[in-house]
Amino acid sequence: MHSSLITEWRRQRDLATEEALARPPGRQPADPRDQEIARLRRRAERLEADLAKAHKVIEVQGKLSARLQQLATDGAPATHGETT
Repeated sequence: MHSSLITEWRRQRDLATEEALARPPGRQPADPRDQEIARLRRRAERLEADLAKAHKVIEVQGKLSARLQQLATDGAPATHGETT
């Protein structure tokens, strides 16, 4: 092992120590892009849930409309040449 290699390692160690001590203590602030991505993901999930609900409502309305139409035509009096 050469002494120049050990000297280089010590220099790198000291540099890393200085950088670590120069940073403010505590948790690093979150990246604004990460916050925006999280916000947009929550919004997308909420909108997808709303869309799923809307599709269900449309499906139920279609079935109800078809059933009401069927009841209206089944319950109508027959007018096939009958006179009263």
